[in-house]
Amino acid sequence: MTCDTCASDRVSAAPTSFLRFLLAGRETRLALIGALLILPGLIFHELLPFLDVHSPLIDLASVAALALAGYPIAGSAWRALIGQRRVTINLLITLAAAGALVIGAYAEAGFLVVLFAIGEAMEGYSAARARDAVRSLMSIAPSTATVLRRPADCPSCEPVEQTVATQDVRVGDVLVIRPGERIPMDGRVLAGASSVDQSPITGESVPVPKRAGDEVFAGTLNGEGALEVEVSRLVGDTMLARIIRMVAEAQAHKAPAERLIDRFAHYYTPAVVGLAGMLAVAPPLLFNAPFWPTPQDQGWLYRALALLVVSCPCALAISTPVAIISAIGNAARAGVLIKGGAYLEALAGIKAVAFDKTGTLTEGKPSVVRVRSVRCADPAVALCEPCRDLLAVAGALERRSEHPFAHAVVAAADAQGVGTRYPTAQQVRAMAGRGVVGRVGESEVVVGSHDYFDQSLPHDDAVCAEVAALAASGLTPVLVGVDGAYAGYIALADAVRAEGRSVVEGLRRCGVRATVMLTGDNAQAARAAAEQAGVDEVHAGLLPEQKVAAVRALRDRYGAVAMVGDGINDAPALAAATVGIAIGSGTAQTIETADVVLMGGDLTRLSYALRLSQATMRLIRSNIALAIGVKLSVMALVLLGLSTMWMAVLADDGVLLLVTLRGMRLSSYR
Repeated sequence: MTCDTCASDRVSAAPTSFLRFLLAGRETRLALIGALLILPGLIFHELLPFLDVHSPLIDLASVAALALAGYPIAGSAWRALIGQRRVTINLLITLAAAGALVIGAYAEAGFLVVLFAIGEAMEGYSAARARDAVRSLMSIAPSTATVLRRPADCPSCEPVEQTVATQDVRVGDVLVIRPGERIPMDGRVLAGASSVDQSPITGESVPVPKRAGDEVFAGTLNGEGALEVEVSRLVGDTMLARIIRMVAEAQAHKAPAERLIDRFAHYYTPAVVGLAGMLAVAPPLLFNAPFWPTPQDQGWLYRALALLVVSCPCALAISTPVAIISAIGNAARAGVLIKGGAYLEALAGIKAVAFDKTGTLTEGKPSVVRVRSVRCADPAVALCEPCRDLLAVAGALERRSEHPFAHAVVAAADAQGVGTRYPTAQQVRAMAGRGVVGRVGESEVVVGSHDYFDQSLPHDDAVCAEVAALAASGLTPVLVGVDGAYAGYIALADAVRAEGRSVVEGLRRCGVRATVMLTGDNAQAARAAAEQAGVDEVHAGLLPEQKVAAVRALRDRYGAVAMVGDGINDAPALAAATVGIAIGSGTAQTIETADVVLMGGDLTRLSYALRLSQATMRLIRSNIALAIGVKLSVMALVLLGLSTMWMAVLADDGVLLLVTLRGMRLSSYR
């Protein structure tokens, strides 16, 4: 539920304490003053009634509390009724307070409105605190950067250090990052080595080593070494800025349970007003029962007012959004970006998890372990000149690819000193799930899977047997063709993540019934990796559309399915899953497609996300059960004439405060 009376408070950053939050806005200040004014009536009329203290000053203070705290509530109710023709919760509270005032229950009327206003303020405080925890990340990114640029009046001079605003930094600029400085922009390390504290972005607890070629993020803290960083994104497009935008969107995106309660309140609230009106007039008209309170009977007007109070769906409406907002903010601080309440809710019901292999269950940092050219004269030589030339040709093509295998081939070519032997490929085209093709100089070069070569480029049986043996040993061979002829192969190894098996076991403890690997890699390498990670099923050699079909088949078998991946070819399968989960070190397209992003690439956050979602849904269900149980019990007492207005107020606003406090606990869930 969105509280109109606290709207001005919610747009500002959350103060460090609830008291300061109350003092920050006009409406909440009025509620705080009202809370002080209502204390005499609460103490002498409810807590210490045996003292029999009655004073016009106590009643006057109660009425003043009602006026101060109730004015914004009544104004909101009137605007909704006249402008939108809606009967809101605020109208229920206004009617109940006005009725209590008419029958002389001044302290009860004041206490009702004050407690409601404090409860609404607490919801606003919890929402603002959750948003502020993420928004405050923006302040950690420096507003200026040290850039290497040539002087404007001397274009031929050597670049010198200049301090400029981050808004004026361009993509391609080179930043100088000194030891201990915050990194102002996303980029790639050109020179230097250091360790970087990435906890604001990824949630990683220890600094991460960085050297030439590694990516760094705005807002992270440089360690002991100086770095030169080439800027890759403008200030508004940094990973930090995107996280803040996506979390803001996520907290505004309602979960199905929240939408259901909103629809329920839309019809329930006017129904309660009508029922209370009937309760007030029907017994006096039909059975000559007392309308006004008498010494012998509460009167049916009193009961109707108490029913209005206890029937108010405040606790029901607040129980879900407070929990959702707190959980999403907690997850963001821990390096898990959940893009909406719907996905948080869906995570709680996941029964099967499908993983991509390379870069997801494996480290995603493969290395070249063998190169064999058809022109190799002596296989006993580790890397003869024809093999080095094959590596150079493949490296020239793979420089245009973002696949982890491509990076490994390029790194191996550079390490052998042949990375610049051929010009970087042109007219490069990725063949999803099969490989990549392009022109290197005057030749057409293709680097692809064994299956692709079986279908497209002839090669003899001895090559097939050798490549199959490599795959059976857990390596991943890629074949190279030049101008339509087989030219050789490159074998790569990619280690399974150290935490892979513990992550799979953790998912089982969370209630996941099946774990599945979906990969375009060869079956032997996939089975070897799956066995190490403890995955239940393996589907290998899949094209992107086949991964989508496999995800849909899993949904038919298990219902709710999560897909975890990091590459462009995983994006369709992520979209087809109940919840798509991207590894944060993956491609931008995958991160944009996914519903949940593990920002640090740490798979252990996956089971954390499932546990958080399950804890959130348990809390929401228990809050709803608590609110309904208390309300039904007190409603029965109201109809029997055994409930006082004080009991009704505590049953409504007391439960409101309780469910709000319980929802806020998710902010500190670990």
